[in-house]
Order: sequence, then structure tokens, then C-alpha cells
Amino acid sequence: MTNEWGPLGALAGEWEGEGGLDTAFSHAENKVLGTPYLEKCTLKPFGPVDNGSQHLYGLDYRSAMWRGDEENPFHTEVGYWLWDAATGEVMRGFVVPRGITVLAGGTVATDTTDTTDTTEFTLKAAQGGAQYNIGENLYLAKNASTLSYEVTVTVGDDTWSYDETTMLRMNEFDEPFAHTDHNTLRRVG
Repeated sequence: MTNEWGPLGALAGEWEGEGGLDTAFSHAENKVLGTPYLEKCTLKPFGPVDNGSQHLYGLDYRSAMWRGDEENPFHTEVGYWLWDAATGEVMRGFVVPRGITVLAGGTVATDTTDTTDTTEFTLKAAQGGAQYNIGENLYLAKNASTLSYEVTVTVGDDTWSYDETTMLRMNEFDEPFAHTDHNTLRRVG
């Protein structure tokens, strides 16, 4: 891919990961569990998208996660990864079919003209954030509200990994709870 996609160029393609770990509260067992998962993710390049003088390049993405031999995924996402070369801004906007939308963002160093060699970046969003924000439905706002989201992406040779922390205000806990997910995906197409 050309450098119009900056640090996102290396993520274009089809990916699978078998070593995911989801650490979350299980309502069925009334305790926190670490659950292994499998993942498939597709990221397709597009662009440019012009907003006045802003030129964005992006990846249209879909991902799904399964526990063990489940037929249906327990988690899916659809959205976009976006790159603004003029500002060094990386964004990830996605929807989860539980009634959550997230626009997370961050910047990478742009002191060189080639950002395709950037191997790590972090994106953040917070409830009520001025630029990067989280939206949720009424049920979640009352019972398991997302306070913040942070993901660090590390790119390797035909692999990439992520380490996510979603801070939740849950009725089951007196203090905010850290729901975490991490996985390493390998290129399959």
C-alpha cells in the first residue's frame, strides 16, 4: 500500500487470531472471567475522503470473535480506521451491536514524510470527550456505562496486535471495572 494510509497501510487485509483473551464480568456466573477467543477481521482500504481541505484515507473494517466452538460470535464490530496525514491523527470509529458507538483517536509523530514505518500507536475515547467520544443506549447508561476506552496497536511483519481497556461503571462493582481484551492477528489474505 502507498503511504497515503500512513500507519494504517500495514493493517489492510484479512486477519485471524487464535490467542485472544477477554477479561470481563460474567452475569451468568456472577464473577470476572478470563475467556479465550478466536477472531476474524477484514480491513479494506478506501480514500481519499475530503472534508474541505482535510483529506482522509481509511480502512473499512469488520471483526467478529468466538469462544471455543461457538457457532455465533459473542462480539462483533463494524466501522472505520481513518488517517489524516496533515495532522498525524489516527481514528477508529466503530459500532458494537449492544448499542455502543465509539470514536477513538490519537496522533503519531509526523516529523518525517513516511509514517508507514510507525509500529505502535494508541487511541483513546472518553464519555463526554470533546473530540473522541462514546455513545451508548439507555440500558447500558443505567447498568454498565462505558467511561473510557483505550487501545494500543502494535504492528509486526504480517501480524498486528491490540491491547484494549474499557473502563465501565457497573452496578455490580463499587469502583470502575477494567474490561480488557487483547489478541495478535496474523495475515491470511
